Formats: sequence, structure tokens, C-alpha cells
Amino acid sequence: MPTRLPVILLALLAAGCGASPPQLAHTEGQPATTLNGSGEFTVAGASAIAYDRKLAPEGAQASVTAESSGGQTITSLVVEGFRPSRGYGAHLHTKPCGKTGADAGPHYQHRPGPASADNEIWLDLKTDATGAGRATARHPWGFDPATPPRSLVLHSKETTATGPDAGNAGDRIACLTIS
Repeated sequence: MPTRLPVILLALLAAGCGASPPQLAHTEGQPATTLNGSGEFTVAGASAIAYDRKLAPEGAQASVTAESSGGQTITSLVVEGFRPSRGYGAHLHTKPCGKTGADAGPHYQHRPGPASADNEIWLDLKTDATGAGRATARHPWGFDPATPPRSLVLHSKETTATGPDAGNAGDRIACLTIS
């Protein structure tokens, strides 16, 4: 079955509220970085891996794009085939996906420090009645091209925003390697 997600992502970005997708200005001396990943999550996947088939059912897929340039970053996520009417946490992580969710390493951070939506890329979403959802995050900083994020991890619940559990979003249920 052909994957429809990249086409859906482009259509959603182009149609979003009747506006053109956001464009990032390139600043002289700062390299532009574009990261992409997409695929259908499988239990034996190499770049799109499901760890929990109850929360990332067969047929679940995702597409993520992160554009970093001019001292700012815009990251967009589109999912389909997930559990309907349910919240999920999603973050960029430091390492590629592996056999276990822990293989993706910790959350990608702009600067080492406490977990926060300002210092990390959180793409929490709530799926609609069909199991589709999308999220976008904007940050006033760019990726270090030497150490960009390497994966998107979907978590079992939405991210705790404050307090001692800030950044916690439950179990890692699926992982998408980005490049």
C-alpha cells in the first residue's frame, strides 16, 4: 500500500488556515538545516519502529519536517492511523531509533538544562476521530549542524509542562529516525 502521508503533509502545510507554509529566512554565515523523516511504523522497522501496538496500531504512520535557518526553527508533525481522540506526546531525540525506545537517547535540547518547551522540541498532539493529528513548534534558535536531532519519539501521553516531572510524556511507543 503506498504511503499517503507525505502528500497529506504537504497539502496540510499548504492549506493551513488559507496561508502559505512558513518560510525561514537564511542568515549569512549560519547554515540552514532541514531534517525529514516519514514512514509507517512496524515492529521490525529500521527507521519507523512501533514499540507498543496498542497505541501505535498497524498502519500508523508519521511524517516530520524540521527547518532550521536564520536563528529559528520550525518543526511540523503529521500522524495518521493512531488511536482516535487521544493525546500523545512527541519530542525530537538525540539518537536514531533502535530496537528499544531508550536507543533514541534523551530529548534534543538547544542548550543543556532542564526540560522545557522553550529548550526542547515538543510536538504534543491530540488525534481526531480517525486517528489523525498534527502539531507545529517554533523556536527562536537553530540546530547545531554538527549535532542535530536524529529521531522523533512518540510517547504514551501528553508532555508534563511544569514541575519536577517536566518533559515526562510516559512510555516511548514509536520512533521515527530523521535525517
